[in-house]
Amino acid sequence: MKTTTIIGAGFLAALLGVTASAYAGQDHPDEKQDNSRPQQNSHEQAKPQQPQHQQTQQAHQQPQQNQNHTQPQQHAQQQQKTQQKQHAQQQQNTQQKQQHAQQQEKTQQKQNEQQHALQQQQQQQQQAKSTKQEHVQQVKGQQDQQREQRGQQSEQAQGQWAHNGQKDSRGHEYNESRFGRAHDARFEEHGGRFYNGRREYSYGGYWFYAGAYPAWFYQQEVYFIMGTDGLWYAVAYDNPSLAFQVNIE
Repeated sequence: MKTTTIIGAGFLAALLGVTASAYAGQDHPDEKQDNSRPQQNSHEQAKPQQPQHQQTQQAHQQPQQNQNHTQPQQHAQQQQKTQQKQHAQQQQNTQQKQQHAQQQEKTQQKQNEQQHALQQQQQQQQQAKSTKQEHVQQVKGQQDQQREQRGQQSEQAQGQWAHNGQKDSRGHEYNESRFGRAHDARFEEHGGRFYNGRREYSYGGYWFYAGAYPAWFYQQEVYFIMGTDGLWYAVAYDNPSLAFQVNIE
């Protein structure tokens, strides 16, 4: 009896165990999968781990490698910027030199133009001066010729003048080296000397005077000459027809 009871109880327990196992496998598949994961993790944990100092060295080497890779790029960029800057500076220097050369060329051209204009002006002035001098000389020559002609006409009208060696009534000798048309002079109204109540003028080494002097006597060149009659005359150089008698001291 006891044996039957024990066998029945054991059978029942076995049946319940099978049922529970089936329920557990059906209702909780995740747990079954989770049960398999620890085995995999255990397999990974079984791999040998690297020492901590080697991991630290690798961590330091990776930024250094990145830094070593970055530095050549930065250096190349810096060198490119430097080259660009130098190229820009060279272009600026070239432009400045070109501008300076152009400015010098303009200045030189302006100076050449001014010098050329000055030379032309000087040439024109010189030509004008030469023309004026030629005109003055021509006019003077004509005036001298006209005066000479008038003097000849006056001598012909008044008769011949005295010649060298002729003397007046008081013994004064006429000499063409001291008197005559070749020795014209200019006199002032208050010049000479005032002597014995009369105005006297020195000419040819002698003092000449007259009772009165005409206005033209002080306005133009005058010379003294002796006539064939032995008397002395003051004659206008430019107009020999103007003459009056004077006395010699």
